[in-house]
Amino acid sequence: MNPVHPPVLVVGAGPVGLVAALTLRQNGIPVRIIDKDPSPRFGQRGPGIWPRSLELFNFLNVPEVNDMGKPAPPIRSYKPGTFEILKDSLIAPHMEPTPAIPFHCYKMIGQQLLDVVLRGHLEKFSCSVEMGTELCSFAQFDEGVIAVVVKNGISETFDTKWIIGADGAKGVVRKQLGLTFLGETRDDNCIVTGDIRLKGAGLDRMHWHNFGNFNGRGLSLRPTDEIGEDGWQFFIFGRELDLTKIAENEELVFETIVSLLPTEIMFYKLVWMTYFRANTRMVNKFSEGRVFVAGDAAHVHSPSGGQGLNSGVQDSFNLGWKLALVEKGLADKSLLETYSTERLPVVFEMLDVTTLIFNKVITSGDVSIGRSPILFMLGINCRFSNIVLDEFVPPVEGKPINAYGVLDEGHLEAGDRAPDAPNMLLVGRGESDVKTLFGLYRPWYHTILVFAPSLADASPIMEALEEWDKSVVRLAVVLPSSAPVTPAASPADLVLVDQEGHAYSAYLMEVGQTKVFVIRPDGVVGAIVHGAEGVKKYFSNIFLDA
Repeated sequence: MNPVHPPVLVVGAGPVGLVAALTLRQNGIPVRIIDKDPSPRFGQRGPGIWPRSLELFNFLNVPEVNDMGKPAPPIRSYKPGTFEILKDSLIAPHMEPTPAIPFHCYKMIGQQLLDVVLRGHLEKFSCSVEMGTELCSFAQFDEGVIAVVVKNGISETFDTKWIIGADGAKGVVRKQLGLTFLGETRDDNCIVTGDIRLKGAGLDRMHWHNFGNFNGRGLSLRPTDEIGEDGWQFFIFGRELDLTKIAENEELVFETIVSLLPTEIMFYKLVWMTYFRANTRMVNKFSEGRVFVAGDAAHVHSPSGGQGLNSGVQDSFNLGWKLALVEKGLADKSLLETYSTERLPVVFEMLDVTTLIFNKVITSGDVSIGRSPILFMLGINCRFSNIVLDEFVPPVEGKPINAYGVLDEGHLEAGDRAPDAPNMLLVGRGESDVKTLFGLYRPWYHTILVFAPSLADASPIMEALEEWDKSVVRLAVVLPSSAPVTPAASPADLVLVDQEGHAYSAYLMEVGQTKVFVIRPDGVVGAIVHGAEGVKKYFSNIFLDA
């Protein structure tokens, strides 16, 4: 293998591939990322970002996704052929903000803009997407992978150690790996979707307008200023329409929209469109040897629930930190097997939920039906994983997995999403950006949180954990508001006082109790243990020579 070549080749530069590359670069791993398209893709496509994904973008230090994303407007449905309102509804269920959940809103940002944001962050690490570069084939060996890529008709043989296939449902990586992609294709329910610029009396920009339904003829228009002040994402659907024919003809798109809107329309531009056929499919495993699949290359969903892009980004985030540790020589290759074992149950359950929602939408004609807090993705967990450790929850044989659950803030186990806590006071280190626990979590290190009544109670645990490499493990003590805040020498990287009790509440701590939480680089609670020995036991499944 040529040591000059980056050790990881990412195939596909949509959000899933870009997050994989960015996670690895933040971990100090060189990456080559390619995309067969000659230029970045147009279109809003799947614009919905759910709270768990917003948390991951926060950990990646990409605040623009939340800052630039817009809350979804309420859906206004009308009686056929009129502007008479049938009902107003929400595309996402309402959730009240809490200190443990800083990102509580469903945000919308078009994939075209999201890609620009992520490429910008990737370029800060001297890594740019090579457009117009296609993976043709690859061959795996014990020590690496030899890939054949083509650019401008010129073939190149490229030596690397790992490949991440984020090249979509029709991509070459999954096909060449020979992974199954079982499921169903819904030929009876298809959509023409795209971006358009138009104006019409009665079409305000405060609502997502919905006319008709799937059983007959339907049109949905979502305002988006990303296209222009007269920009809309459109969806044309319904069994009475010849959607394949409409998708091939711009004039038919205009005619169909005119026929479904009870107002005069001024068209300016059809920016982009595509024909979408609902598929529900997933792989039997997420990797084979040194090659991995993520996002649509591994699973495709019905559009209902907007979980596709989000689950793909979460695939990449789960894989990225593990691959980084293995490539650095700090973890055994067996750690990479947990990528598949942790993600398969989540995606399997997710497909069931989104298919159920889609069936309800088709049957009822109501695009907002079947929505529940499960879609926020905050209850996704890997409690069943063989690399998480919880000394406070006895193992139960045959316990249901329930990997895609609804968040219960009154329960916290190893394998759950780590909660946030604001207004933390840093002791003895001057100014710091760390005002929240989420401000501490990053994808290139584990965070050990020692909750203790006082610094003296925490010190023996911290001293026993001093040996860990500070580049991949950070130590923090979290003290109750009643603790003395006098600066004192400590092995901890940070000493934080929970001024308002939010951390103690979110992590279900009792007064006077000492407990240790290990937060993984992907913001998941890896371990909940009594002390240093439990931490060492957890790390024995992560690091070599732990």
